[in-house]
Amino acid sequence: MAERIVPERIVIIGAGQAGAQAVATLRAEGFAGALTMVGDEAYAPYQRPPLSKAYLMGTFERARLFLKPDAFYREAGCELILGTTAKAIDRAARSVLLSDGRKLPYDMLLLATGTRVRRIRCPGAELAGIHYLRSIADVDALQAVFKSGARLAVVGGGYIGLEVAAVAVKHGLEVTVFEALDRVMARAVSKPVSDFFESVHRAAGVKLVPNTAVESFEGHDRVAAVTAGGKTTPADLALVGIGVIPNMDLAQKAGLPCEDGIVVDEFGATADPAIFAAGDCTWHVGREGIALRLESVQNAIDQAKHAALAMIGKPKPYREVPWFWSDQYDLKLQIAGLARPTDTMVMRGDPAARKFAVFHLRDGAVAAVESVNAPAEHLVGRKLIAEGARVAPERLADISIPMKNMA
Repeated sequence: MAERIVPERIVIIGAGQAGAQAVATLRAEGFAGALTMVGDEAYAPYQRPPLSKAYLMGTFERARLFLKPDAFYREAGCELILGTTAKAIDRAARSVLLSDGRKLPYDMLLLATGTRVRRIRCPGAELAGIHYLRSIADVDALQAVFKSGARLAVVGGGYIGLEVAAVAVKHGLEVTVFEALDRVMARAVSKPVSDFFESVHRAAGVKLVPNTAVESFEGHDRVAAVTAGGKTTPADLALVGIGVIPNMDLAQKAGLPCEDGIVVDEFGATADPAIFAAGDCTWHVGREGIALRLESVQNAIDQAKHAALAMIGKPKPYREVPWFWSDQYDLKLQIAGLARPTDTMVMRGDPAARKFAVFHLRDGAVAAVESVNAPAEHLVGRKLIAEGARVAPERLADISIPMKNMA
């Protein structure tokens, strides 16, 4: 790490999971200086994963979304500036220009700016009735039109698209999912897991249309149909879930190196020793030595912890095993590690029983695991990945051997 700065004022841009964790870590580790968090939404940091699941379903109260009670920020002495955007960073003066004209001085700056939805570009994309899902406001707008019998077109068969499809079909909507690739969640899971979830969604009444890109939305004032694969499908509303884009514009304008995210080192530091970044917005070297950007709660929390420690002179390299999850119907999909196409796959359990896991072995060592309703496989799998443990494939596949005996 470069020159050592003893901070008296720390500013955090981004009021999400990483920002909230940074506040908690800084105070827990003894930082007693001024602390300010800036967020562009009207809300204090809240959980996003429940938005497309229980919150959309209506079984998760809004108050439960918030990561910390309001009293936490008061007691932590953290000033919250909400509903305000950071417009520019003056690295020489060490200050941040806000959308309301204020300038915030800092000794250390943490960019926890997250991501924004990738908007679809095709004719009719600006029609009313086309929804995205990223914020509380997005879900509130979607809930207002979630009516039994309505025809929902979902663009994108990733986590968000399938989670919304699962909630929608439970609400009695007619759901069609268009996926440009040959299977759902193709970028996130192996083919056996894709095949299983496709069968579950079809059994629930969802129409899946793979290998089909949406060409246009039709309608006058609002969407009335979707054209995809040369065919037109009537729709009363549409949900677009085609990925996200890292919010790195602020860093780029400040001259900080960026790839598919803000470039940081193993401590969360950017090229500027006074500026750190954490969470979905970062491009960092993972535990396997490969540069990547992760979109997960785990990464936001753990990277924010490490960045906070480094900011106050307690650097610790970030080497955590990444993990992710998705809830669809009564199924909890949990993934640990990062699989590669060349890995050897080992099936443990039976998909027909709705409880199984797919382990990925690389050079004989456990590199990743995908589990469905199998928490022991997930938890022990994470430990095996962290240790680089070598386990015989036939042993992993033998469900008569408890997972706790694999370590």
